Amino acid sequence: MNRRAYLAAVGTAVSAGLAGCSTVRSAFEDEPCSGDECTIAMSRNEFLPDEYETQVGETVVWKNTSGADHTVTALENSIPEEAEYFATGGFEDEETARTAWHDYTGGRLSPRETFEHTFEVPGTYTYICEPHVRGGMIGTIIVSE
Repeated sequence: MNRRAYLAAVGTAVSAGLAGCSTVRSAFEDEPCSGDECTIAMSRNEFLPDEYETQVGETVVWKNTSGADHTVTALENSIPEEAEYFATGGFEDEETARTAWHDYTGGRLSPRETFEHTFEVPGTYTYICEPHVRGGMIGTIIVSE
């Protein structure tokens, strides 16, 4: 077999197979929010923006704009005492939300999916993405009257 002809054929096949990779990635990675579609985007490893200010009674919408699965998991000790707990998957407390993720990827927000929560109590709310918290995927919502 002619080695050069073989390498040229393999190179052409690989190039053709990879030609759409950047397009596929750009369809998911780090797309910004637009219009009323979302308030906070979820990139590969961060919330965009990581700090957001809103008013009592307003709804915040998170959208997974990456190709990875994410969660929105409130930290119970970092939300106002009177506030309703929130997490993707509808869990009622932080321990259940975290355990569900580790047991069966419960609360998973798949690519392109959204999650929303209406804030009724003023204060500061801290939340995380459970699978990416070690990478620093932490966000803050500041709710004022």
